[in-house]
Amino acid sequence: MRLTALKLTAIAAVLSLSSCGNGGEDIVNVIPEPNYVKLLGGSTEANEGIVEKINDPKLGEEEYVIEIRKGRVTVKASALRGFLYAQQTLDQLRDADGEWPDVIIRDRPRFAYRGMHLDCARHFFSVDELKRYIDMMAVHKMNKFHWHLTDDQGWRIEIRKYPLLTKIGAWRKGEKLFRPDGSGGDPTGALYGGYYTQEQLREVVVYAAERGIDVIPEIDLPGHMQAALAAYPELGCEGYGPYEVWNFAGVSPDVLCAGNEKTYEFLEGVLDEVLEIFPSKYIHIGGDECPKDHWATCPRCQAKIAELGLKGDGQFSAEHYLQSGYVTARVEKFLNEHGRSIIGWDEILEGELSPNATVMSWRGSAGGQKAAALGHDAIMTPTTHFYFDYCQSLDRASEPDGIGGYLPVSKVYEYEPFTPEMTDTEKKHILGIQANLWTEYIATPEHLEYMLLPRMSALAEVQWCDPGRRDADRFFRDLDRMCGIYEAMGYNYAKHIYEVLGKVSVKDGCYLIELKTAGDTPIRYTTDGSDPTDDSPLYTGPFTLTATPCTVKAATFRHGERSKVWTQELIANKAFGKKLWLNSPKANGYDYLSESALNDGIRGNWNYSDGRWVAWNGAPMDVSIDMNGEKCSEVSVGFIINTPNWIFGPLSLKVYGDGVLLGWLFIPEVGASAPDSVENYSVTFPETEVGELRVVAEDTRVIPSWHGGKGHTGFLFVDEILVK
Repeated sequence: MRLTALKLTAIAAVLSLSSCGNGGEDIVNVIPEPNYVKLLGGSTEANEGIVEKINDPKLGEEEYVIEIRKGRVTVKASALRGFLYAQQTLDQLRDADGEWPDVIIRDRPRFAYRGMHLDCARHFFSVDELKRYIDMMAVHKMNKFHWHLTDDQGWRIEIRKYPLLTKIGAWRKGEKLFRPDGSGGDPTGALYGGYYTQEQLREVVVYAAERGIDVIPEIDLPGHMQAALAAYPELGCEGYGPYEVWNFAGVSPDVLCAGNEKTYEFLEGVLDEVLEIFPSKYIHIGGDECPKDHWATCPRCQAKIAELGLKGDGQFSAEHYLQSGYVTARVEKFLNEHGRSIIGWDEILEGELSPNATVMSWRGSAGGQKAAALGHDAIMTPTTHFYFDYCQSLDRASEPDGIGGYLPVSKVYEYEPFTPEMTDTEKKHILGIQANLWTEYIATPEHLEYMLLPRMSALAEVQWCDPGRRDADRFFRDLDRMCGIYEAMGYNYAKHIYEVLGKVSVKDGCYLIELKTAGDTPIRYTTDGSDPTDDSPLYTGPFTLTATPCTVKAATFRHGERSKVWTQELIANKAFGKKLWLNSPKANGYDYLSESALNDGIRGNWNYSDGRWVAWNGAPMDVSIDMNGEKCSEVSVGFIINTPNWIFGPLSLKVYGDGVLLGWLFIPEVGASAPDSVENYSVTFPETEVGELRVVAEDTRVIPSWHGGKGHTGFLFVDEILVK
């Protein structure tokens, strides 16, 4: 049975029972002055005559009050969203017998912007599938649906003034996209695609509004436009083309011509119709990953740069200023004149930020923090915590096809957008938090739901609750109940929450082992390298092991089945625990990672953000260890290879003893098809007595042209340094 949003049984009660921090002024209310009480009335037969609902204008738009005394319920709110959230909470509060406890709840969200994004350009999802997605958002009390409608791989929105956008731009050769190196793809070349008529778009807007959700459309510009160029090639730069709708993942080099006046006529014509369909205050204009190569050679673009007197400044080129100071500013002016505001990805900070722009910070949190410091609003959606196209398990073989990366539920839950350095004024500019679901490798509703759930529940708490009221242990205990609700609703969710999450640290010269999983699922473990069985020791709390080589394994046992086995090798070697210092600075944004991880005997896995790794960018890894005269003959160092996240590994590894070069290794560059992995490189040399051991890994490359980050410097992520 398919449940309506007003009758959905919601996720664990903790999502709405926390009394949370100040919300903010809501962005759009697309339902004008409805009778909220009538809309909410009688969500279940048991409520008839029991629940009294009162409009209380003193409450904020997303605030509600519930009083339950001896089974009688009073709900107070001032607007649709408050009543909807109250109903979700009432559904959550019922026990197995359908009874409510006696409680008084006054609740409101911490952030006014609580978003989820969906990319329908890379893969097309039907209106019914979108409604199911919106239902998931409603269950999690989210209020902003960021709808990515255009990209290189498909144009999905009907624009009547430009019919070729959907006649040509909505269809590509092959459903499955090729990877940047040419692997994968759909060799049949059968046409794949689809688009939404304006009537369907309005239907989705109304459906979302009835559930308290605003739809924010994205027309990504001036890059990510190859599908539009396939339909209207005259909008491209001089000397480029012909164009086809792209059937590759990644970033096309083809962009709109910034020096062609027809480009702006086109954009304004498209946006005129977008504004008629979507009542949202915000229109997202993308602005990310816009290659500048064509602009650098296009006569019209160079003429426009000369006309505007744009110059590079050492940090950004004249072409960067052409995008930020002219293209983005011109589009923003047009939308402002129509009473709307823009959101752009954090690349719009590169050059001259438009005066009223809101920044969506995806390349970490720094972009949002910078925007807030400049007095601009920001929405936090860093890849490290909120890119739901990343894998949910370290066991890559068990994961569906995807872009890579690793983002478990626990990582989502730990995010906090405010830093101690931020002022109260800057904090007010952080509107909220959003997670993104890009679909280069996600083609079915089942796969989509798998990537969303249960991570969306962790996101919802981060969006709703003050950090002081979040409790990871309580949250994971409640996940069992939440997953039962997903099952009842027919959603496909990832089962990794029932795997073991292990934490190993060094304390007083010993290893401290901490294990956890969702709910009360029992964990059993071994320390001799064997796989756990239901007869292995039961984990009852943290335990210590002496710093000797061993392998710890752990697994959960639920409904008679064993989960995947968590494994951690503990490595005793001559560098373990010795004094260590850095001779080069860590990468900006990763200076919180402790260099003590480099010789703690705990080798990191391919999850670069788990705190086991130390990062460098634009500088070599340069580390010294006080070996105190020990004899050494080999140094081995681990590096992550994860090219989608700009992590390429070293080009050389050198080892010095007391200033003398003991040995070196030159390492081939990785290509576009390099799989995510952890690579260990070793340098051997004649046994030598060493006081200070110095280890240097260099990466002098500039990211190559096949990569979306071309022209930038790549990262080195390093762990563990082992000495024999």
